[in-house]
Amino acid sequence: MRTVLTMFGLRFAAGVARAWSGAAGREAFFSCACGTAEKAGAAGRSGGRERIRAAEKIRGATRARSLGALAGAALAASIIAAPANAAKKNPDTLPETTIQDLHYGDVLFYFYQDDDFEAITRLNAYEQWGLLSHHHDESQLLLGGLYLSLGLHNEAGKRFEALLTPQTPEGVRNRAWFYLAKVWYARGYLDRAEEAIRKVQGRLPTQLEAEKQHLFANILLRMGRFEEAASLLANWKGPADWMAYAQFNLGVAYIREGKLEQADPYLAKVGTMTTSRPELLALKDRANLAIGFAHLQANQPEPALVALERVRLNGPYSNKALLGTGWARAALGQYQDALNPWLELQGRDMLDAAVQESYLAVPYAFGKLAAASQSAEYYERAVTSFDSESLKLDEAIGRIQSGNMLDSLLGKDDDAHYGWFWQLRNLPDAPESRYLYTVLAGHDFQEGLKNYRDLAYLGKTLDRWAESMQAFSNMIDTREKAYAERLPKTDALLASGVLDNQQKMRDDLDARLKTIEAASDVAALGSPEERDQWERIQKIEAALADLPNDEENAALRDRLRLVKGVLYFRLNESFKARVWRERRTIKDLDLALHEAQSRWIRVDRARKSVPTNTGEFDARIASLQQRIDAIQLRLVDVAQKQNNYLAALAVKELQGQKDRLATYQIQARFALASMYDRAANVDQLNKDTKPKQKTESGEDVPEEAAPEGQPTDAAPGTEAAPAPQATPGETAAPIPAQPAPGSQEPKP
Repeated sequence: MRTVLTMFGLRFAAGVARAWSGAAGREAFFSCACGTAEKAGAAGRSGGRERIRAAEKIRGATRARSLGALAGAALAASIIAAPANAAKKNPDTLPETTIQDLHYGDVLFYFYQDDDFEAITRLNAYEQWGLLSHHHDESQLLLGGLYLSLGLHNEAGKRFEALLTPQTPEGVRNRAWFYLAKVWYARGYLDRAEEAIRKVQGRLPTQLEAEKQHLFANILLRMGRFEEAASLLANWKGPADWMAYAQFNLGVAYIREGKLEQADPYLAKVGTMTTSRPELLALKDRANLAIGFAHLQANQPEPALVALERVRLNGPYSNKALLGTGWARAALGQYQDALNPWLELQGRDMLDAAVQESYLAVPYAFGKLAAASQSAEYYERAVTSFDSESLKLDEAIGRIQSGNMLDSLLGKDDDAHYGWFWQLRNLPDAPESRYLYTVLAGHDFQEGLKNYRDLAYLGKTLDRWAESMQAFSNMIDTREKAYAERLPKTDALLASGVLDNQQKMRDDLDARLKTIEAASDVAALGSPEERDQWERIQKIEAALADLPNDEENAALRDRLRLVKGVLYFRLNESFKARVWRERRTIKDLDLALHEAQSRWIRVDRARKSVPTNTGEFDARIASLQQRIDAIQLRLVDVAQKQNNYLAALAVKELQGQKDRLATYQIQARFALASMYDRAANVDQLNKDTKPKQKTESGEDVPEEAAPEGQPTDAAPGTEAAPAPQATPGETAAPIPAQPAPGSQEPKP
């Protein structure tokens, strides 16, 4: 049987192959929620729902544990291990071994059943009981891999540091540290991720080497060390798809350093590449969006317009691109052209920030085009839409604060899997669900939700263990009850002296046999019929002895002697065999008596020890029950804190949306009021300057009132521009943050 590293690697290698075969698997990684969160930070939250829905469709065909393969590979880089009969040993794999401890085989049984938690439980128990003496290092390395698959990277790291020594094959060490670095990076432990990836010595296989370089650059970017990241990526050459990501990240690094000219060629190359892969198409859109908004921030609308118009209209970043395109047109004074993308946005989902901003941008453009009435109409529509959406947000916040959000989220989750690689697949059919897409796109929320899911699984496990403790307690009670019922009978039996009587009877039989053997009493061992015949002969012989000695009696005596002699001959002939048989029977009886004496002793000991044994078991069960109760209390407290934390994250996100709507609403009302105020001032000015007509008597002619409800034209040119949430420079989201692990990493 292969060493545990090989076994762990073979199991997860299949997951790697399935997960990364074709664009679907890579898109699943690219669209994972933690990655989507960072991508949203680059281009705003536009298309958040579309991104998550697209990811859900892909995950339907790709197992959620596609990312989970890295944990197994961290332990078992020996997926290329040579078979047992290979003529040449692979230096990058561990040697094979044979299972010598039965309990280790029991652990591997649950391991192969994908029941990692049970395997961990049994590994720890057997290790504590000293039952894995022949597989200590292997069991600890397996335990590290299992901990890594559950996201317990600290425990995994301790074991790797202790066991991945220079004597371990280099290929195994490098893969283990590489995948541990990926987990630490995804969990946000950037310093540990850097430390782990620096422990990778030499070169990995081509694809892993490309991913390692890319991961290292990501770590440096996330730590704000942009110059080091740019230096690392500047001269690196790798596979074409990885090069696209490297160029994108290098462009981002230059933009964050304020070097737009150096960033432009790299992002432009990504933004103009030819591809049909969904993953790279999304990266292409993101690159165009990033460089477009960077040019907008630098007040360069012409190149910004060129980049933004390359973004797909049906892609996840289309909303933000449409908004930026409108601002670029507006910056060029092309307000009529700016209306086209902004009006397109108004037909899209109101939850998107870009769509919300378009509700202010459209009337602003109409104002610039001297269409005051249309501008006012769109401002009023914006106020109404913002009011309606704000009320819905209030309801959603209230439902989340009621504390049922996580239970609703996990209520329809039928996947029994647990650990770091679990992903939420479906949202509940609730009013607040439409707002949770953006929340779920956040890395912090995804990690917290996984933790809460694991806490829920541990809670169910503890409940099951508590039920087992109750069952054990019932078993003890049943045993004590049975003991109490049997105790009187047992005491009576022990006090009866039955065994002594049986021994006395045996001794009597042995003495009688010796007497029969000494006296050669052949008749005593005869059959019942023979003994009866012998007894009758003796009686007849005694009766004939008392009769007269005549001729008739003499003949009878002769016949009797003949019969007696024949019977004696038969008895004497079988006497020795019958004596041996009786001796054998006595020996069997001795064995039976010895067994009876042994059982007697055991019964006597059990009678004295059972109360003590049950007391020990009862004490152990009570102690375990107390530990389980204490852990359950802690678990409930931690789960409640996690629930509150996630609810606070969700409320914070929704409150941010609500605050943004409130800001937009204030700006819309202010712009609308300004328009009406200017219109009223113009009317008053016209009234004051208009010459009054005189009647024949010299009185002033009263002025004719305007028809009620008729709008008074205001000078369009005097309308002040609305103050939308973001001007072209402000509209651009922060330069795209470094994509999360996997969000920009292809997996060929």
